[in-house]
Amino acid sequence: MAESLSIEVIYALPDKQECIRLKLPEGSTLQQALEASGLLEKYPDIDLKKNKFGVFAKLSKLDTVLRNRDRVEIYRPLIADPKEVRKQRAAEGKVMKKGAGEEGEAA
Repeated sequence: MAESLSIEVIYALPDKQECIRLKLPEGSTLQQALEASGLLEKYPDIDLKKNKFGVFAKLSKLDTVLRNRDRVEIYRPLIADPKEVRKQRAAEGKVMKKGAGEEGEAA
């Protein structure tokens, strides 16, 4: 008798989180878990070619073989690049400091 795996598939949206629990045959892949979860049909914005996926917060490929009690995670694209946001904040801070210094000297 083949062993079965207990797997969770997680998809976090801004307003809620989907958590699907599955029983899959031993040797199942990450892609098979995604397909079995039904989330690909429920959320057509999930694209196997564009989205990134992971197992317990570690990026993983679709052909990754799962182990018992793994948590498959579907990652959404970032709205803004964190590095770019930090650069913009730093630039705004420099402008503010320059502007304040010039006003202080003119007074």
